[in-house]
Amino acid sequence: MAVERTLHTPEAEQLLELTREIVDKEIAPRAAEDEENSVFPRDVFTTLGRAGLLGLPYPGEYGGGDQPYEVYLQVVEELARGWLAVGLGVSVHSLSCYPLATFGGDEQKGRHLPDMLGGELLGAYCLSETSSGSDAAAMTTRAERTDDGGYRVNGAKAWITHGGHADYYTLFARTGAPDSGARGIGCLHVPAGTPGLSTAAPERKMGMRSSTTAGVILEDVELGSEALIGEPDRGFGIALAALDSGRLGIAACAVGLAQAALDAAVAYSRERRQFGSLIGDFQGLGFMLADMDTQVAASRELYLSAARLRDAGRPFGKQAAMAKLMATDTAMKVTTDAVQVFGGYGYTRDFPVERYMREAKVLQIVEGTNQVQRMVISRHLAKEA
Repeated sequence: MAVERTLHTPEAEQLLELTREIVDKEIAPRAAEDEENSVFPRDVFTTLGRAGLLGLPYPGEYGGGDQPYEVYLQVVEELARGWLAVGLGVSVHSLSCYPLATFGGDEQKGRHLPDMLGGELLGAYCLSETSSGSDAAAMTTRAERTDDGGYRVNGAKAWITHGGHADYYTLFARTGAPDSGARGIGCLHVPAGTPGLSTAAPERKMGMRSSTTAGVILEDVELGSEALIGEPDRGFGIALAALDSGRLGIAACAVGLAQAALDAAVAYSRERRQFGSLIGDFQGLGFMLADMDTQVAASRELYLSAARLRDAGRPFGKQAAMAKLMATDTAMKVTTDAVQVFGGYGYTRDFPVERYMREAKVLQIVEGTNQVQRMVISRHLAKEA
């Protein structure tokens, strides 16, 4: 179903049209089979990069698209509508680019960003650990200074999207004292082929099987001083800034998935007959579809509103948390209702809505659970008071 959008420029409209064309012709047709067989779509990310869709919110001088975040997020939504693994993968890749693009030095940007934004390199974001998910400041992975001014890294990261497939890892590790908390964390750029870096077996997940999630293990990984992004011991602030933007990416993914479920439910309601009538003509089901449409539209406007604040250089952390919270709860509700619309068929793999429902659940967990989003919002309310 075509969604009415207000875009800034003809170029932005062309980007959305290009995205829809790629989604409808190349991405959506293979999604179900590749998900069934846990196929990682590395070639899709290369295609998106070469089409100019991987670096949209980043500077043109390094190969980015110079587009507002509002436009980038609508591209992510369209990708997630066709295949959530791809939409979320683009969001995670953009998240992995953010520290270097925003806090890196000119030499670092010139060396790495063109390939990162052009699709030749795919990134992963390494913050979580088995004992420090939501409490990221409690991480134990250590990056100790070496005699030559570099770093030796030991530890393990958990729940890493693209783990084992990424070409580089944006890694957060403790550079300060063990008890230094949030003030002793550094951000490091780690190429995938660095000796001592390995990945664990992929997690066996309920959904999103094409999006590989795996632990990353670091054993005496030697890095030069040029691997550090930003200032020493100031990486936690970089992580939080990246997550504010990343939460909007997850919100856009959630809206795209919910839109796909809504589209499938509406189409089925205009085909399926019971008691001599189309099921969409029954008031009970029609009202359910109306609620689904309203929730999807409201979630879209909330993430776009937060994106406009970001583009204007205004604080948007609270609004990003609100958008992530509402959009992902909406995705869970709408995909569940879509299964109900299909009835028994919705519970089978012959139709996509059962996959949508399984995929929606993870969106309430990644990049800060929705309980954490409520904490973020309530803390902002306390400060405002």
